[in-house]
Amino acid sequence: MKNILYLVAVDGSECSLRAADRAVSLAKQTHASVTFLTVKDWSYLQPMMLDGTAPIILDQATEEQNTRTNVLLPLLDKYQDTDLDIKTELIWGDPSSEIQAKIKELRASMLFIGRQGRSRIADILLGSVANKLAHQADVPIVLVP
Repeated sequence: MKNILYLVAVDGSECSLRAADRAVSLAKQTHASVTFLTVKDWSYLQPMMLDGTAPIILDQATEEQNTRTNVLLPLLDKYQDTDLDIKTELIWGDPSSEIQAKIKELRASMLFIGRQGRSRIADILLGSVANKLAHQADVPIVLVP
């Protein structure tokens, strides 16, 4: 029998925390493992440079530490008494591409991801990681509002 692994994309937002809750709840019932994944998009973090101004240079190590402290460690603490195999991972790159690659690498059974309540027009114009993954992921996906 295949080991069941639920991959949960988390960024610290309320909807991603609800996605984590859903994944852990289902994992308890199915005896699945859970991996919380945060993908940091470096280009998104770098501010635009305006003529005559110096951009604030963001430090990758500091950003990683802040993400681990504020997003991943609180999830591990919250679910430490569940007796589930729970792991965390932080990677850099384009979120939708990296999540798809991680699904394949880990052979995840299902993806859980929070979905911001933006309008359809905003999703079309701005794109949405959840929306892209809903159309491209090779595993069942649970979109959590």
